[in-house]
Amino acid sequence: MSLRTLFEWVDAFPSSIAMREHLYAFPALLTLHLISLAMFAGLVVMMDLRLLGVAFRGTPFSEVQRRLFPWQIVGFVVTSIAGLLLLYAQPMRYFGKVLYWIKIALILLAGVNMFVFHFTTNRKVAEWDTSGPPLGAKVAGGLSVFFWAGVVVFGRLTAYEWWTYE
Repeated sequence: MSLRTLFEWVDAFPSSIAMREHLYAFPALLTLHLISLAMFAGLVVMMDLRLLGVAFRGTPFSEVQRRLFPWQIVGFVVTSIAGLLLLYAQPMRYFGKVLYWIKIALILLAGVNMFVFHFTTNRKVAEWDTSGPPLGAKVAGGLSVFFWAGVVVFGRLTAYEWWTYE
């Protein structure tokens, strides 16, 4: 089964049709997606700016992480579920949009960056409170800002009919 066939199949589901044809379902999901993305991305940028040594320098990184990380997870889960439901409601609207696929690629790259950070560099986070984040943490923070800013930009541009292929 091709990806297009899968998207067409989902597009024909009665629940998918109902979601996209309901007066309030799609706009409500879109609003939830944007609010939770703003929460998530804002908290990620706050932590990344601390990694880069640009903000919150007087607060130990472990404290910044302890306070922000749980809320980042909440924002990520909510925005992911809302985003998947938006895709479910209008799969063929997104299938041919190059900018949407760039957004998805950036999300995957941000995820790889996060996993590499959490399973390598982040292991010695307690030491950073006195010595400062190592170069690897700063690189991860910079990449994270770049990837998530790209997700926001390309997600927003997806609403327009630029670079749409059928």
